[in-house]
Amino acid sequence: MIKQKWILIVATLALLVSVIMPMSTLAADNSQNQNAINEKLGVPIVVYGANLSEDEKTTVKEALQVEQEQEVDEITVSGEDLAKYISDSNPSSRMYSSAKITREEEGKGLIISIVTPDNITQVTSEMYANAMLTAGIEDATVEIAAPKPVTGHSALVGIYKAYEVKTGETLNTERTDVANDELSVATQIAENANISDEQIAELLTGIKQQISELNPATKEEVEQIVKDQLAKLNIELSEQDRQLLVDLMDRISKLDIDFSKLSDQLTDLATTFEEKYGELMQDEGFWNGVKNFFNNLIDTVSSWFK
Repeated sequence: MIKQKWILIVATLALLVSVIMPMSTLAADNSQNQNAINEKLGVPIVVYGANLSEDEKTTVKEALQVEQEQEVDEITVSGEDLAKYISDSNPSSRMYSSAKITREEEGKGLIISIVTPDNITQVTSEMYANAMLTAGIEDATVEIAAPKPVTGHSALVGIYKAYEVKTGETLNTERTDVANDELSVATQIAENANISDEQIAELLTGIKQQISELNPATKEEVEQIVKDQLAKLNIELSEQDRQLLVDLMDRISKLDIDFSKLSDQLTDLATTFEEKYGELMQDEGFWNGVKNFFNNLIDTVSSWFK
Protein backbone atom coordinates (compact mmCIF):
# COMPACT_ATOMS: atom_id res chain seq x y z
CA MET A 1 0.00 0.00 0.00
CA ILE A 2 2.77 2.42 0.97
CA LYS A 3 4.65 1.55 -2.22
CA GLN A 4 1.60 2.45 -4.30
CA LYS A 5 1.29 5.76 -2.48
CA TRP A 6 4.92 6.62 -3.18
CA ILE A 7 4.42 5.77 -6.86
CA LEU A 8 1.44 8.15 -6.89
CA ILE A 9 3.47 10.87 -5.17
CA VAL A 10 6.37 10.56 -7.63
CA ALA A 11 3.98 10.55 -10.60
CA THR A 12 2.16 13.62 -9.30
CA LEU A 13 5.37 15.57 -8.69
CA ALA A 14 6.74 14.56 -12.08
CA LEU A 15 3.59 15.85 -13.71
CA LEU A 16 3.82 19.13 -11.82
CA VAL A 17 7.47 19.58 -12.75
CA SER A 18 6.66 18.92 -16.41
CA VAL A 19 4.04 21.70 -16.29
CA ILE A 20 5.75 24.28 -14.09
CA MET A 21 9.32 24.06 -15.37
CA PRO A 22 8.56 24.93 -19.02
CA MET A 23 6.46 27.84 -17.80
CA SER A 24 9.28 29.02 -15.55
CA THR A 25 11.73 28.71 -18.43
CA LEU A 26 9.36 30.66 -20.64
CA ALA A 27 9.08 33.36 -17.98
CA ALA A 28 12.86 33.55 -17.65
CA ASP A 29 13.37 33.68 -21.41
CA ASN A 30 10.62 36.25 -21.75
CA SER A 31 12.14 38.34 -18.96
CA GLN A 32 15.55 38.25 -20.63
CA ASN A 33 14.07 39.30 -23.96
CA GLN A 34 12.10 42.15 -22.43
CA ASN A 35 14.79 43.42 -20.11
CA ALA A 36 17.85 43.25 -22.34
CA ILE A 37 19.46 46.68 -22.52
CA ASN A 38 18.89 48.29 -25.91
CA GLU A 39 22.26 49.83 -26.72
CA LYS A 40 20.82 51.68 -29.71
CA LEU A 41 17.67 53.25 -28.29
CA GLY A 42 18.59 53.33 -24.60
CA VAL A 43 17.05 52.05 -21.38
CA PRO A 44 13.44 52.68 -20.33
CA ILE A 45 12.73 55.98 -18.68
CA VAL A 46 10.40 56.13 -15.68
CA VAL A 47 8.70 59.41 -14.87
CA TYR A 48 7.09 59.87 -11.45
CA GLY A 49 4.45 62.40 -10.46
CA ALA A 50 6.11 64.96 -8.20
CA ASN A 51 3.45 64.70 -5.50
CA LEU A 52 3.84 61.00 -4.82
CA SER A 53 4.68 60.08 -1.25
CA GLU A 54 7.45 57.54 -0.73
CA ASP A 55 4.91 54.77 -0.16
CA GLU A 56 2.98 55.80 -3.27
CA LYS A 57 6.17 55.88 -5.29
CA THR A 58 6.94 52.34 -4.15
CA THR A 59 3.46 51.26 -5.25
CA VAL A 60 4.00 52.85 -8.66
CA LYS A 61 7.40 51.18 -9.02
CA GLU A 62 5.85 47.80 -8.34
CA ALA A 63 3.03 48.42 -10.81
CA LEU A 64 5.49 49.48 -13.53
CA GLN A 65 7.81 46.57 -12.63
CA VAL A 66 10.79 48.89 -12.44
CA GLU A 67 12.85 46.35 -10.47
CA GLN A 68 12.62 43.88 -13.35
CA GLU A 69 14.55 46.22 -15.62
CA GLN A 70 18.33 45.92 -15.59
CA GLU A 71 18.67 49.69 -15.80
CA VAL A 72 16.29 52.64 -16.03
CA ASP A 73 16.51 56.41 -16.10
CA GLU A 74 14.23 58.07 -13.57
CA ILE A 75 12.84 61.61 -13.64
CA THR A 76 10.02 63.55 -11.97
CA VAL A 77 7.23 65.55 -13.62
CA SER A 78 5.83 68.58 -11.81
CA GLY A 79 3.25 71.29 -12.28
CA GLU A 80 5.96 73.47 -13.80
CA ASP A 81 6.36 70.89 -16.57
CA LEU A 82 2.60 71.01 -17.04
CA ALA A 83 2.84 74.77 -17.61
CA LYS A 84 5.68 74.22 -20.09
CA TYR A 85 3.78 71.88 -22.40
CA ILE A 86 0.19 73.07 -21.93
CA SER A 87 -0.82 76.72 -22.10
CA ASP A 88 -3.01 78.26 -19.40
CA SER A 89 -2.32 75.34 -17.06
CA ASN A 90 -1.77 75.55 -13.33
CA PRO A 91 1.92 75.18 -12.32
CA SER A 92 0.71 74.29 -8.82
CA SER A 93 -1.20 71.26 -10.07
CA ARG A 94 -0.64 68.06 -8.14
CA MET A 95 0.90 65.26 -10.20
CA TYR A 96 0.35 61.59 -9.35
CA SER A 97 -0.06 59.50 -12.51
CA SER A 98 3.28 58.13 -13.69
CA ALA A 99 4.66 56.23 -16.67
CA LYS A 100 7.44 54.03 -18.01
CA ILE A 101 8.44 54.77 -21.60
CA THR A 102 10.54 52.49 -23.78
CA ARG A 103 11.57 53.69 -27.23
CA GLU A 104 10.98 51.26 -30.09
CA GLU A 105 12.33 50.86 -33.60
CA GLU A 106 10.75 53.01 -36.30
CA GLY A 107 7.52 51.49 -37.54
CA LYS A 108 6.76 49.68 -34.28
CA GLY A 109 4.01 52.15 -33.43
CA LEU A 110 2.56 52.91 -30.03
CA ILE A 111 1.74 50.22 -27.48
CA ILE A 112 -0.08 51.68 -24.50
CA SER A 113 -0.80 49.72 -21.32
CA ILE A 114 -2.60 51.17 -18.30
CA VAL A 115 -1.33 48.82 -15.61
CA THR A 116 -3.53 50.25 -12.84
CA PRO A 117 -6.84 50.59 -14.72
CA ASP A 118 -8.86 51.12 -11.54
CA ASN A 119 -6.77 54.20 -10.71
CA ILE A 120 -6.83 55.90 -14.12
CA THR A 121 -10.46 56.96 -14.15
CA GLN A 122 -10.91 58.98 -17.35
CA VAL A 123 -8.12 58.59 -19.89
CA THR A 124 -8.01 55.36 -21.91
CA SER A 125 -5.08 53.85 -23.80
CA GLU A 126 -6.68 54.89 -27.10
CA MET A 127 -7.00 58.48 -25.89
CA TYR A 128 -3.37 58.53 -24.79
CA ALA A 129 -2.29 57.21 -28.19
CA ASN A 130 -4.32 59.73 -30.16
CA ALA A 131 -2.96 62.58 -28.07
CA MET A 132 0.62 61.32 -28.31
CA LEU A 133 0.42 61.08 -32.08
CA THR A 134 -0.98 64.58 -32.24
CA ALA A 135 1.94 65.76 -30.10
CA GLY A 136 4.42 64.03 -32.43
CA ILE A 137 5.37 60.95 -30.37
CA GLU A 138 5.63 57.67 -32.28
CA ASP A 139 7.16 54.22 -31.83
CA ALA A 140 7.17 53.63 -28.08
CA THR A 141 5.88 51.23 -25.46
CA VAL A 142 4.23 53.14 -22.65
CA GLU A 143 2.97 51.81 -19.32
CA ILE A 144 0.92 54.09 -17.09
CA ALA A 145 0.22 53.76 -13.37
CA ALA A 146 -1.16 55.68 -10.41
CA PRO A 147 -1.28 54.74 -6.71
CA LYS A 148 -4.83 56.03 -6.22
CA PRO A 149 -7.74 57.14 -8.40
CA VAL A 150 -6.81 60.09 -10.64
CA THR A 151 -7.99 61.19 -14.06
CA GLY A 152 -4.65 60.30 -15.69
CA HIS A 153 -3.99 63.60 -17.43
CA SER A 154 -0.63 64.32 -15.77
CA ALA A 155 0.87 61.09 -17.13
CA LEU A 156 0.70 62.58 -20.63
CA VAL A 157 2.87 65.52 -19.52
CA GLY A 158 5.32 63.04 -18.02
CA ILE A 159 5.44 61.21 -21.34
CA TYR A 160 6.26 64.47 -23.12
CA LYS A 161 9.10 65.23 -20.73
CA ALA A 162 10.45 61.68 -20.85
CA TYR A 163 10.35 61.66 -24.64
CA GLU A 164 12.39 64.85 -24.85
CA VAL A 165 14.91 63.52 -22.32
CA LYS A 166 15.16 60.21 -24.16
CA THR A 167 15.45 61.51 -27.73
CA GLY A 168 17.09 64.87 -27.22
CA GLU A 169 14.37 66.31 -29.44
CA THR A 170 12.14 69.25 -28.54
CA LEU A 171 8.44 68.72 -28.96
CA ASN A 172 6.38 71.44 -30.61
CA THR A 173 4.50 73.03 -27.71
CA GLU A 174 1.65 74.02 -30.02
CA ARG A 175 1.14 70.35 -30.78
CA THR A 176 1.39 69.27 -27.13
CA ASP A 177 -1.13 71.96 -26.21
CA VAL A 178 -3.57 70.75 -28.88
CA ALA A 179 -2.97 67.16 -27.79
CA ASN A 180 -3.98 68.07 -24.25
CA ASP A 181 -7.15 69.70 -25.55
CA GLU A 182 -7.82 66.53 -27.52
CA LEU A 183 -7.54 64.48 -24.36
CA SER A 184 -9.94 66.77 -22.52
CA VAL A 185 -12.46 66.86 -25.36
CA ALA A 186 -12.32 63.08 -25.78
CA THR A 187 -12.98 62.41 -22.09
CA GLN A 188 -15.76 64.99 -21.98
CA ILE A 189 -17.52 63.64 -25.07
CA ALA A 190 -17.20 60.04 -23.92
CA GLU A 191 -18.83 60.95 -20.61
CA ASN A 192 -21.52 63.30 -21.92
CA ALA A 193 -22.56 61.19 -24.90
CA ASN A 194 -22.32 57.93 -22.97
CA ILE A 195 -20.32 56.24 -25.71
CA SER A 196 -17.63 53.59 -25.36
CA ASP A 197 -13.89 54.17 -25.37
CA GLU A 198 -13.69 52.26 -28.65
CA GLN A 199 -16.27 54.56 -30.24
CA ILE A 200 -14.52 57.78 -29.24
CA ALA A 201 -11.19 56.38 -30.48
CA GLU A 202 -12.77 55.33 -33.78
CA LEU A 203 -14.40 58.76 -34.13
CA LEU A 204 -11.18 60.70 -33.54
CA THR A 205 -9.16 58.46 -35.82
CA GLY A 206 -11.76 58.58 -38.60
CA ILE A 207 -11.92 62.37 -38.52
CA LYS A 208 -8.14 62.65 -38.62
CA GLN A 209 -7.89 60.25 -41.54
CA GLN A 210 -10.47 62.26 -43.47
CA ILE A 211 -8.60 65.47 -42.71
CA SER A 212 -5.45 63.86 -44.09
CA GLU A 213 -7.16 62.67 -47.25
CA LEU A 214 -9.32 65.72 -47.98
CA ASN A 215 -6.97 68.44 -46.70
CA PRO A 216 -9.79 70.84 -45.73
CA ALA A 217 -9.02 74.51 -46.33
CA THR A 218 -11.78 76.02 -44.19
CA LYS A 219 -13.41 75.42 -40.86
CA GLU A 220 -16.68 74.71 -42.67
CA GLU A 221 -15.04 71.82 -44.50
CA VAL A 222 -13.71 70.46 -41.19
CA GLU A 223 -17.22 70.74 -39.75
CA GLN A 224 -18.60 68.69 -42.64
CA ILE A 225 -16.01 65.97 -42.02
CA VAL A 226 -17.02 65.85 -38.36
CA LYS A 227 -20.70 65.62 -39.28
CA ASP A 228 -20.02 62.83 -41.77
CA GLN A 229 -18.06 60.77 -39.24
CA LEU A 230 -20.67 61.25 -36.53
CA ALA A 231 -23.36 60.05 -38.95
CA LYS A 232 -21.23 57.12 -40.09
CA LEU A 233 -20.78 55.89 -36.51
CA ASN A 234 -24.34 56.77 -35.44
CA ILE A 235 -23.05 59.01 -32.66
CA GLU A 236 -25.22 61.87 -31.47
CA LEU A 237 -23.61 64.79 -29.66
CA SER A 238 -25.00 67.88 -28.05
CA GLU A 239 -24.47 71.08 -29.99
CA GLN A 240 -21.88 72.16 -27.43
CA ASP A 241 -19.86 68.94 -27.65
CA ARG A 242 -20.09 68.89 -31.44
CA GLN A 243 -18.73 72.43 -31.60
CA LEU A 244 -15.90 71.51 -29.22
CA LEU A 245 -14.98 68.67 -31.58
CA VAL A 246 -15.12 70.90 -34.65
CA ASP A 247 -12.94 73.55 -33.00
CA LEU A 248 -10.42 70.91 -31.91
CA MET A 249 -10.21 69.28 -35.33
CA ASP A 250 -9.88 72.65 -37.02
CA ARG A 251 -6.82 73.33 -34.85
CA ILE A 252 -5.44 69.87 -35.60
CA SER A 253 -5.95 70.33 -39.36
CA LYS A 254 -3.61 73.31 -39.24
CA LEU A 255 -0.78 71.29 -37.67
CA ASP A 256 1.93 69.53 -39.68
CA ILE A 257 0.89 65.95 -38.92
CA ASP A 258 1.19 62.81 -41.01
CA PHE A 259 -2.25 61.36 -40.26
CA SER A 260 -1.74 58.51 -42.71
CA LYS A 261 0.16 56.61 -40.00
CA LEU A 262 -2.78 56.53 -37.63
CA SER A 263 -4.52 53.38 -38.85
CA ASP A 264 -1.56 51.04 -38.35
CA GLN A 265 -0.48 52.67 -35.12
CA LEU A 266 -3.90 52.41 -33.52
CA THR A 267 -4.49 48.79 -34.47
CA ASP A 268 -3.04 47.15 -31.37
CA LEU A 269 -3.28 49.85 -28.72
CA ALA A 270 -4.91 47.47 -26.27
CA THR A 271 -1.99 45.03 -26.54
CA THR A 272 -0.67 43.99 -23.12
CA PHE A 273 2.09 41.70 -21.86
CA GLU A 274 -0.42 38.88 -21.91
CA GLU A 275 0.65 38.25 -25.53
CA LYS A 276 4.09 37.30 -24.24
CA TYR A 277 2.75 35.40 -21.22
CA GLY A 278 4.09 38.19 -19.07
CA GLU A 279 0.80 38.93 -17.36
CA LEU A 280 0.40 35.32 -16.30
CA MET A 281 3.97 34.99 -15.13
CA GLN A 282 3.86 38.22 -13.16
CA ASP A 283 0.40 37.61 -11.72
CA GLU A 284 0.81 37.37 -7.95
CA GLY A 285 -2.54 35.61 -7.65
CA PHE A 286 -1.41 32.91 -10.06
CA TRP A 287 1.77 32.15 -8.14
CA ASN A 288 -0.07 32.29 -4.80
CA GLY A 289 -2.39 29.69 -6.26
CA VAL A 290 0.58 27.51 -7.20
CA LYS A 291 2.03 27.91 -3.70
CA ASN A 292 -1.27 27.03 -2.09
CA PHE A 293 -1.59 24.00 -4.34
CA PHE A 294 1.78 22.66 -3.20
CA ASN A 295 0.97 23.39 0.44
CA ASN A 296 -2.27 21.46 0.10
CA LEU A 297 -0.45 18.67 -1.70
CA ILE A 298 2.07 18.40 1.13
CA ASP A 299 -0.74 18.26 3.69
CA THR A 300 -2.49 15.59 1.69
CA VAL A 301 0.62 13.48 1.27
CA SER A 302 1.42 13.83 4.96
CA SER A 303 -2.04 12.58 5.86
CA TRP A 304 -1.44 9.40 3.89
CA PHE A 305 1.17 8.30 6.41
CA LYS A 306 -0.80 9.12 9.55
